Amino acid sequence: MVVLFNNKKPILCLLLLATLITLSLGQGTRLGFYRTSCPRVESIVQNAVNSAVRANPTIAPGLLRMFFHDCFVNGCDASILIDGASSEKTARPNSLLRGFEVIDAAKRQLEIACPRVVSCADILALAARDSVVQTGGTGWSVPLGRRDGLVSRAADTANLPAFNDPINVQIRKFTDKGLNTQDLVALSGAHTIGTAACALFSYRLYNYNNTNGPDPTIDASFLPTLRNLCPNGGDGTTRVTLDTGSVRNFDNSYYSNLRNRRGVLESDAALWNNPATQTLVNRFLGLRGLLGLRFNIEFGRSMVKMGNIEVKTGTQGEIRRVCTATN
Repeated sequence: MVVLFNNKKPILCLLLLATLITLSLGQGTRLGFYRTSCPRVESIVQNAVNSAVRANPTIAPGLLRMFFHDCFVNGCDASILIDGASSEKTARPNSLLRGFEVIDAAKRQLEIACPRVVSCADILALAARDSVVQTGGTGWSVPLGRRDGLVSRAADTANLPAFNDPINVQIRKFTDKGLNTQDLVALSGAHTIGTAACALFSYRLYNYNNTNGPDPTIDASFLPTLRNLCPNGGDGTTRVTLDTGSVRNFDNSYYSNLRNRRGVLESDAALWNNPATQTLVNRFLGLRGLLGLRFNIEFGRSMVKMGNIEVKTGTQGEIRRVCTATN
């Protein structure tokens, strides 16, 4: 049954009630969340990120990856920041993450400016955006209002997207989080400023799938470069850029490398070897005859979508005093 009101007050009351219910159930983030409670939040986080990235450029991809790994495990709730013997931070996929000290520094400043107001989850979301801007990418407005999670378990990281996932597994993992194939290809573009340890891809260079040869999808002229950087049986911790020739610039050259069969990680190379994702790669490159996609714009849109995965808002979770421990 639909009831119509001539008097505006009942309608306003119902709208207010619906808003309160939405907030209490923790549905959604919004722009301007801290406009009155902590108006300097974005500048404080930005200053912390800019200072860190200027001192150490590898912090930028570290913060981006940290946000990605946080959101894909029980939602964007800063559970990845919690210390502990069996916390997410200790899991193998997170063992090489960097930039935790940047989030801690921003949190300390925010606790001085507006105590117990800004969540660590929101700090991480802003820091990821600011890392992109600091490396030459285009910024985007970040909806805020996340609250911090109370649980952090290393075992929960088992289903994170992996460096050797075939394309169908990648698509499924993104779909499970409400992200589509375009989001997958767009967010993979974060590798334009990324690096990877030799241990994560050197198996492609020598005895791929027990063939006594390299992965045949690697450009033959690129293979000697990778083998020089990662000798057979060499140091697996040596890091190699994922976007040859443009690792310090947030741009779409990553997709050019995929097209030229110079994807370093097997999961990256898979984007070119599948017809659906290959079409999206070409659209991000603006190839003639295809409806182009502006990488910087679409990356920001996909980051906003990812940043709303299973968020805790309203009365869910908490606002931590420090990011490394629950209250």
